[in-house]
Amino acid sequence: MKIVVLKKMSNFDKPTYKPNLITMKKFYLFFFICAIYPKFQAQNTACAAADSFLIYAYSNVKDAYESNNVQHLKYYAEKSLKSFEEAKPHLKTCGCDAAFELAFNAKELIKKVEATSTFEDARFFVKRAKEITQNCITELNKCTIPNYNETIEIAKIEENGVNDLKTLQKQKDQLEQQRLALKIKEDELLKKLDTQKNKELQLQKETLIKDHKVILNLNISMCNKVLKTYGSLSKIDEYTENDASLLSENIKTIKSYYLNITKNINNDYLEKLNLCQVN
Repeated sequence: MKIVVLKKMSNFDKPTYKPNLITMKKFYLFFFICAIYPKFQAQNTACAAADSFLIYAYSNVKDAYESNNVQHLKYYAEKSLKSFEEAKPHLKTCGCDAAFELAFNAKELIKKVEATSTFEDARFFVKRAKEITQNCITELNKCTIPNYNETIEIAKIEENGVNDLKTLQKQKDQLEQQRLALKIKEDELLKKLDTQKNKELQLQKETLIKDHKVILNLNISMCNKVLKTYGSLSKIDEYTENDASLLSENIKTIKSYYLNITKNINNDYLEKLNLCQVN
């Protein structure tokens, strides 16, 4: 049987824990958070309370501005003034100096409402107070947005990236819509131009046919006079054909058609003229 002898360990032989740099950083960060969290929590609570009172103050000052008589205006102005008074200590704890100063300015304007004698004067002060209160709420919201939270910052960046993509996509869609609208307008304009050109061409054809028929009949009339002068009993018939079918042809075809008609008439005239004898 083997006997195991246990040797007592000295203090120098005992294992020691040596924290590394990362562990030390986490340790100090933990104590830092524990130290500032209560202060931050109290500040955040005060900011939230101030925000609620300011929103209520804005709602009342807005109702005052939209009132149609001085009594109602002063009633809502007084309610708004009380909300500013209740918001004051919370704003101070919140530590948002810009919002605190704006709230003070709005409150001072509303204080002047009670002493006014006309509806117009009271409404002037209320209008300015409403605008300042709106800016005050905006400034308070800026103060309550954490600027140390990396997660929120990353989320914002990602959100902005998504928003940028959405904006670009929206702009692309708008450009596409504009392009389609321009294409439709272009097509409509081309159709109008084609219609106008067709009308002009049709009118040109009608005029050409009419002029050629007039010239043909003038030529026939002249030929008949010459034939009559030389005692011929023959005559060339007047041209009375309905040439509406020619409107579907091009200009060159129409001219060629009347040229051939003119040649035939002249050939007929010469044949008749050759038969004439001078007594």
